[in-house]
Amino acid sequence: MNKPATSSEAAAPQPARPAARGATAVRRPFCGLIDPILVNEPVLFALSGSVSVEAAQAAWTWVVRDLCPSLISADGVANGNFRAADLEPLMGEVLARMKVALEKVDSDTETMRRWRAQFGRDNAREEVGVVMAALRARALLPKAQGFGKAVNTITDDTALGTALQAMPLQDPQLAALMFQAAVGQMANPSRLVATVVKLSGNASEAAITRNGFAPLIDAILGQAQNQLRHLQLTGPFADIDMVCRSLDRFHRLVRSLSGYIEFARGSRTTQVLSAITKAVSDRVEPRLKEVVTDLNQAMRRPREGADRIDNDRLLGAINGVYLLSAVRDCRDSLALNAVFDQAWSQAGQALELHIQRNLDLLRQNPADAMTGARLDAAIKMAEIRFNADYAETLKRARAAAERRG
Repeated sequence: MNKPATSSEAAAPQPARPAARGATAVRRPFCGLIDPILVNEPVLFALSGSVSVEAAQAAWTWVVRDLCPSLISADGVANGNFRAADLEPLMGEVLARMKVALEKVDSDTETMRRWRAQFGRDNAREEVGVVMAALRARALLPKAQGFGKAVNTITDDTALGTALQAMPLQDPQLAALMFQAAVGQMANPSRLVATVVKLSGNASEAAITRNGFAPLIDAILGQAQNQLRHLQLTGPFADIDMVCRSLDRFHRLVRSLSGYIEFARGSRTTQVLSAITKAVSDRVEPRLKEVVTDLNQAMRRPREGADRIDNDRLLGAINGVYLLSAVRDCRDSLALNAVFDQAWSQAGQALELHIQRNLDLLRQNPADAMTGARLDAAIKMAEIRFNADYAETLKRARAAAERRG
């Protein structure tokens, strides 16, 4: 698939903000030690193997400011001079202080209420619990990532099954963290899920859970949910390339579950999948409805004044057709069938109309640069909407129209 066109241009802990370029690697929560299990808002469902960047940043602020001011330099953290190598020797004491503080919080309802208010997060207690588990498992997370990368190249199902059984399946929390880190590195987890089904002897979710692989399902759900952050479709300069890649990633993740595992109707996983699918579809649907309008406006000549091309509208139209093509490829994992079918059909009809109209105009005036540019853009969109062979036919028709003129 061709790439989409690019654009022309003692307070409560605060949400994480991108750090300055030179310090990005050292200002992450806990100096990057738990990055493999971090996800981005919006987080619709809290899962045991992941925690949001914002929640981790809130926990890090709490540790630096309230628990370990004598161990960790707040100025060093702020200016990027305090790094993972500085934090690592202190982790035993940091975790001990976190444990004591949480025991105090857990012992009193009013203390818990004030603590949550300080964090500004209703699920702060659960989130900090995941952070602590990740910190304890920090040495294993890079190994889990390595396993995820290896899955992309392992061709022997027996070897894959052996590697899977080496995961800490008897420790659900640790397994959840490990699978979260691993799935983040997998291009397509379908083979892994197929192997899990084989090891479980049954495709039902119940059988997979009995065999200790429920954390893998949660990890895939977590990575699917994490695609929401990329689906920013507002304005003509939205990163459609990123959107299309995220839709493809979402589709691969969802199909690895729905295509291999039998979920009981009304189960938690079914509900989570349904809600995430709706959230993704809701972000895409408004832009799909604009595709044909954008296309027509981009190809239309101005009613008044000199003929000119609105490059922003043209960019929006081309990117809209790219989005349409991406949705077509992953429609089985979305709830957009009716909207897609209408947009797909109407976009094809509109393109054929504009191509024919501009071919006729080019025959009348082969030197008209604006008509030629519109026709080139329409042919590009036709290549995306139809196929490359049709686009080549149109290019020959364009050349013939210029000669005939």
